[in-house]
Amino acid sequence: MRNILSTKEMLLKAQKEGYAVPAFNIHNLETFQVVVETAAEMKSPVIIAGTPSTIEYAGGDYIVNMAQVAARKYDIPIAIHLDHFEKVDEIKHYIDEGFRSSMIDASHEGYEENIEIVKEVVAYAHKYDATVEAELGRLGGQEDDLVVDEKDAMYTNPKQAKDFVEKTGIDSLAIAIGTAHGLYKGEAKLDFDRLAEIRKEVSVPLVLHGASDVPDELVKKAISLGICKVNVATDLKIPFSDAVKKYFNENPKANDPRKYMTPGKKAMKEIVKHKILVCGSNDRY
Repeated sequence: MRNILSTKEMLLKAQKEGYAVPAFNIHNLETFQVVVETAAEMKSPVIIAGTPSTIEYAGGDYIVNMAQVAARKYDIPIAIHLDHFEKVDEIKHYIDEGFRSSMIDASHEGYEENIEIVKEVVAYAHKYDATVEAELGRLGGQEDDLVVDEKDAMYTNPKQAKDFVEKTGIDSLAIAIGTAHGLYKGEAKLDFDRLAEIRKEVSVPLVLHGASDVPDELVKKAISLGICKVNVATDLKIPFSDAVKKYFNENPKANDPRKYMTPGKKAMKEIVKHKILVCGSNDRY
């Protein structure tokens, strides 16, 4: 029987073997079920991610308990992850509740301030066998309530990345190489030369945020160059909601959540399966 895990061992294994672990953003019981059930079918490790607004909406204690049930039920590594949290006290609170993976996003702060904030989270998290991801450079677009103007988006500097990892003691690093949160306004263009240089400078696992709407071949190339965690959010929400809308259009008098949620789950399942195959994490456990 497995427990809720940190992301440390699963990401190090992915880094060593040349694949990526998908991190799927969920919002409720139905989306949680889709992710863990599909990952179990495909024998893939999986990271269940929630932004601050999602955790507030669903309840951190509910998510922890759902993850405990899933960990007992399925023989795959399962981690629950605090995604894009900006408040240190909130991260500490949810680590106390049972989360073993967190991302502190202080990328909007100055470089030195970013380091000090991250160090505080690392010191606390490591006492509880929890891992910490941090971001250097910023992604354009929107992640729930976090909006970054395209003109303010900054790519990650490889030399600075090395210094940042050494000074903070983080377990993984989210880098900015041209992806964006949400859907792209134009064609996705990733700076693979920059990624390769960061990989040379940094030993910890590298994370690709904003992977929704990025062509599969670009994601696969990023993984081949050292990305070992891929975040997926928007690509899940759209097919789920489209399928539910379609059901109501065809059944305007429907009122049973078990009926109208099911098409959404089925549509989302296909995307989860596809993303696992793109990441190459299937049949790893």
